[in-house]
Amino acid sequence: MVMQKQSRRARRGFTPEFKAGAVKLVLEEGKSVSQVARDLDLTETAFRKWVEQARADAGRGKPGALTTDEKSELARLRKENRELKLEREILKNAAAFFAKEMR
Repeated sequence: MVMQKQSRRARRGFTPEFKAGAVKLVLEEGKSVSQVARDLDLTETAFRKWVEQARADAGRGKPGALTTDEKSELARLRKENRELKLEREILKNAAAFFAKEMR
C-alpha cells in the first residue's frame, strides 16, 4: 500500500466582514459550525475558533476566555514588560560600568 503525503492547503486570508458574516450564520441563524465550515470551504477547527472568539467578545464565552480587546491589551503589556526589563538591564549594566570607572 503506497501512502501519498497530502499537500497542505495554501494559507488564505479573510476579511473581518467575511468572518463576522460566517459567525453570524452560527450564532444568529442556528446553523452548525461543521455545516457552515463545509459550505464556505473553511477548516472546521479555524472556524470554530472564530465562533468561540465571537462568543467571548459578546460576553457569552467560556469562563476565563479573553475578549479580542483583552488579548490585544495583554500582548501590548507583555511587549512593554519585555522592553522595560531590557531597559532596566541596560541601566544596571551602565551603573556598574560607571561605578567601576569611578574607582
